[in-house]
Amino acid sequence: MFPDNLTRAETRARAELVGTHRYRIEVDLSGRAVEDPERLFRSDTTLTFDARAAGDLHVDLIADHVEAASLDGIDLDPATFADSRLPLTVTPGPHTVRVVAHCRYSRTGEGLHRFVDPADKATYLYTQFEPADARRVFANFEQPDLKAEFTIGVVAPEDWTVVSNGALLQVEPLGDGNARFSFAETKPISTYLTALVAGDYHRTDRTLHTPSGEVPAALYCRRSLAEHLDADRIWDVTEAGFGVFERHFAQPYPFGKYDQVFVPEYNGGAMENVGCVTLRDEYVFRSRATPASYQVRDDTILHELSHMWFGDLVTMRWWDDLWLKESFATWASNFALSQIVEDPDAAWASFTNGFKTWAYRQDQLPSTHPIAADMVDLEAVEQNFDGITYAKGASVLVQLVAYVGQEDFLAGCRQYFQRHAYGNTALTDLLSALHSASGRDLSDWSAQWLETTGVNTLQPEITVDDEGTITSFAVLQSAAPEHPTLRQHRIALGLYGTDPDDGADSDGRLRRVARVEIDVAGERTEVTELVGLHRPPLLLVNDDDLSYAKVRLDPVSLATVVARLADVDSALARAVCWAAAWDMCRDGEMAAAQYVELVLSAVAVESDPVAVRTVLGQAASAARHYTPLEQRAEVLVRWQDGVTDLMDAADPGSDLQLALVKAFPNAAEDARGADRLAGWLAGDGVPGGVEIDPELRWSAVVNLARLGRLDEAAIDTEADRDNTVTGAEQAAAAKAARPTAEAKAEAWRLAAEADDVPNGTQRAVTLAFWQRGQDEVLAPYVEKYLAAAGEISRGEGGWSTRGFALRENLLRFGFPVPEQLGPFIERLDAWLTDRTLVDSVRRPVVEGRDNAARSLRCQQAG
Repeated sequence: MFPDNLTRAETRARAELVGTHRYRIEVDLSGRAVEDPERLFRSDTTLTFDARAAGDLHVDLIADHVEAASLDGIDLDPATFADSRLPLTVTPGPHTVRVVAHCRYSRTGEGLHRFVDPADKATYLYTQFEPADARRVFANFEQPDLKAEFTIGVVAPEDWTVVSNGALLQVEPLGDGNARFSFAETKPISTYLTALVAGDYHRTDRTLHTPSGEVPAALYCRRSLAEHLDADRIWDVTEAGFGVFERHFAQPYPFGKYDQVFVPEYNGGAMENVGCVTLRDEYVFRSRATPASYQVRDDTILHELSHMWFGDLVTMRWWDDLWLKESFATWASNFALSQIVEDPDAAWASFTNGFKTWAYRQDQLPSTHPIAADMVDLEAVEQNFDGITYAKGASVLVQLVAYVGQEDFLAGCRQYFQRHAYGNTALTDLLSALHSASGRDLSDWSAQWLETTGVNTLQPEITVDDEGTITSFAVLQSAAPEHPTLRQHRIALGLYGTDPDDGADSDGRLRRVARVEIDVAGERTEVTELVGLHRPPLLLVNDDDLSYAKVRLDPVSLATVVARLADVDSALARAVCWAAAWDMCRDGEMAAAQYVELVLSAVAVESDPVAVRTVLGQAASAARHYTPLEQRAEVLVRWQDGVTDLMDAADPGSDLQLALVKAFPNAAEDARGADRLAGWLAGDGVPGGVEIDPELRWSAVVNLARLGRLDEAAIDTEADRDNTVTGAEQAAAAKAARPTAEAKAEAWRLAAEADDVPNGTQRAVTLAFWQRGQDEVLAPYVEKYLAAAGEISRGEGGWSTRGFALRENLLRFGFPVPEQLGPFIERLDAWLTDRTLVDSVRRPVVEGRDNAARSLRCQQAG
């Protein structure tokens, strides 16, 4: 247990005792008020609140030390500050507490992160506070249900750009090269939604036109990235999102201005700080990006924008209901995309290929949890920013929209915002609004879908006569023994054929010739509507992807998918087929080699860019992890050669070609693959229409290092070519990927032992550390990993002061992946039996074990 943990019980008691009014915060970034300005900054916070009764409580703060503190003008002893808490004793009535502290800059992406760009030595700072790191910058009551109005001031170099939640009101020069930047007071918001951005940022402005009027907006990024900032494209999707959300939510944008800041060394995708969204600056593409990359960025932009309503305007009381913002924002961003693009089905196909694939995977791990989770403390919260909260929650909301009807669902959302604007809610508040709008009692739906765990499997049972006529049809529902809930599903059954007698054209395409929508409940549901119809080549359960469930293909449909998936004319139907095939592969019901062949046969005609990226990654994973050891070398070479052939055959300059070119470096397996990559660095053998830009070059470098074809000096030469933070991170990754004992020792030091490695570099190292074909040099690191996990759990070896991101990177990405999985799992099980681990350590280790066990089962089934 780390000393900065905070429990739900503590926050509930504090919320019962006090109500907050205002924070007045001044952060001094000038360095003049601290002894070590490279490491520390000064924070001065005044908080006004009311106490409903006499009692003891505390102010939250993570700081180097407290300089001064007072309660109602009476000095407090700074020495009482301990374990991230400053204790207070209050009487009933109004109070004012002031805390002056020296806080630490972060290099882990938490709190106030400080970054110096190696490209031009410019300085950049930004905050990341979710779920509870505002206390790293100012003293506060760190819980979402104690909202307050914030007035923020910043002292910083006067030539810096400084951004916060409110509009900039004044810049007052102080005569020493610094200035005081003053911002407008916010509406009532939670502490984790406050923000501060400062430094040498490039800025571009735009007035966004929305249904309710005009919104002043700005984009920010590092100066060294300014030439790559495609501002018009970002503005277009942002403005379109404002239009969708204001129209359908009937609530004007509530926070005045809207800024988006692309920041370096970011741990997540983005953060919905009120009026000051931060996004990882990898979204400013230095190299040519695939349509899938643009679509992911668009989704992220719309996700954060939707949070201005779901999460910022109306906020959960505690993190049990994290899904109330994240599931909804994921649904809302995809809903907005479906409203913006020409083909809504194509947008939902991307959702199926991306988010649902993530959800199914997460829901089958031993760490799965209800969407409405039980989060007893902050350590539990940190673990639940996952595929259940985001992707499964959104998938279930898609089903709920189908269940109550889109108009009634949106009407319920409008009531929800109207009733609870600037307040806090729980699950019952949302269900009440949806019940009021739709007339449906959703308590049973909530119990089935939000309060249970696991994913059901739906499988067809078909009989036909000698003429090919369906004589009986049923949908069978099952559940894993550890998650036995059988649910009610609203699904469609789609019949796809080519026979003109079935109503299809005779051009060979598989088109839907019939559709039946039914309710499935229990273990078996008879479907009499299909009896008497001609059995087509493809009969698809959960057509249109209405429900959240794994799908099985009957033998005839599976053979059709394997042979003719490219002929299915609907992107959404193909998405359901792709998902079914992948689930069967992961469950050991389809050989990994067969899945690889399916991808190689159909990916070249797939229209959904997210599907292309997803299935290329899944096929690579199947070849590496799910193939029996005795077949693996052959399948890996087949994967390499298949990707090579598709890449060389693709139309020059096409998006498909780019996706395949990006997949090739990691598919390179033998001397031929390595030679091709080496040629790329010299400008030889590059497919026509392709430029070896920085991203592709680094991908080639990392994989050549993995294959033992580049030494440290060659990697340093590449780093000199690209004097950026990306270059530094990728050079570290390339060195970590090399198959030598010396390279692995240095990589492990950076990942697990050094205290001065920034989060982005450490993440890159951990991702590159475990490589196929390197078991001899990696063998010692099984025990080293286990020892490090134990140290992290106990808070030893310096881990008690390192950020959550560094711990998570090592535990997840540094998890051992040896070829001989059986002995490793036995060793891991013995180690787990002998250890008591905190949940934040046990979870990634147990998830890693589950992935290893699944790989072994697939190999054995193989």
